[in-house]
Amino acid sequence: MVKTVPPDVQALARLNRQLPSTLEQVGETDVIFLALHGGTGEDGTIQALLDLTGIPYTGSGHLASALAMDKDLSKHLFLRAGVPTAAWLMAPVTEAQVEQALGWPVVVKPSKQGSTVGLSLVRDPALLQAAIAEAFEHDDEVMIEAFVPGRELTVGILGGEALPVGEIIPVKELYDYECKYTPGMAREIFPADLSAEQTAEIQRLAKRAFEALKLGGCARIDFRMTSSGEFSCLEANTLPGMTELSLIPQAAAAAGLSFPALCDRIVQIATLSRTSR
Repeated sequence: MVKTVPPDVQALARLNRQLPSTLEQVGETDVIFLALHGGTGEDGTIQALLDLTGIPYTGSGHLASALAMDKDLSKHLFLRAGVPTAAWLMAPVTEAQVEQALGWPVVVKPSKQGSTVGLSLVRDPALLQAAIAEAFEHDDEVMIEAFVPGRELTVGILGGEALPVGEIIPVKELYDYECKYTPGMAREIFPADLSAEQTAEIQRLAKRAFEALKLGGCARIDFRMTSSGEFSCLEANTLPGMTELSLIPQAAAAAGLSFPALCDRIVQIATLSRTSR
C-alpha cells in the first residue's frame, strides 16, 4: 500500500543494494513490467541494467528515462520542440534573482525526482532558501519554477497515441504526494471538460513532448492550463502510476480500455519494441 508520505530514503538505498542479486533471478522471463517511481527506478539506471539482460521491459529506454527524469533538460527539449513550459532557474539563486526572473510565487522541487517528493510552493521570499534546502535532501540539483495558476491537466500517451485528457482537482493548491496517493484528496475527471479544439491542442503538445524526449511505451505528460486557455507543460512521467487511484488506468477506461487490456497493450508494445531494434 502506498503511504501518504514519501518512503524512507535509507530504506530505498537498502533495496537498491539488493538489485544485482535480483537481476540474476530473471531467468527465462518474457517481459519485465516496470512499476517503479523516482530514483534509480525511473531515471534510466534500472533500464540500462535491463538492457544488458536482453529481456524486454515496459516503458522508455535508459536515455529517454534519464532525460524525462531531469526536469531541467526536459524543459530545454520541450522548448526546442515548441512545447510551452514555465520559466525556471536552477539553484543556487538569491531572492532578488527569483524576483527579477520569475516573480512570486514559485515552485521549488528536486530536478530529478518523482511523485512530487521534496516539492514546495513558496510565496514568501524569506522561505525560499529553506525550501531549496529541503529539495536538496532529495537530489543534487534543485529547480525553482514560476508557478502557473490554473487547471491541472494530464495526457496519457500509449504507443504514441494520446489517450483522453484528464483533469485533476486536488483539495490542496498543488497536486502533491499526499493528494496523489490518499483516497479522497483529489478528484479526477476523464475526459476533461475542454472544447474539441483545446483537447486536440493539448494532445498535440503531449505527443510533441513525448517525441522530444524519445519516450516509448506508456507515459503521461502533465500540464497547467491558464484562465486564458494557454497550456504550460510541467513534466513527463515515463512510468505512470498503476494503482487504483492512478491516472493512466482512468484515461484508458475513458477510451474503452479495461485495466487488464491496458496492461496487455503495454506488454505488447514492450515486446514489439524490443524485437524491432
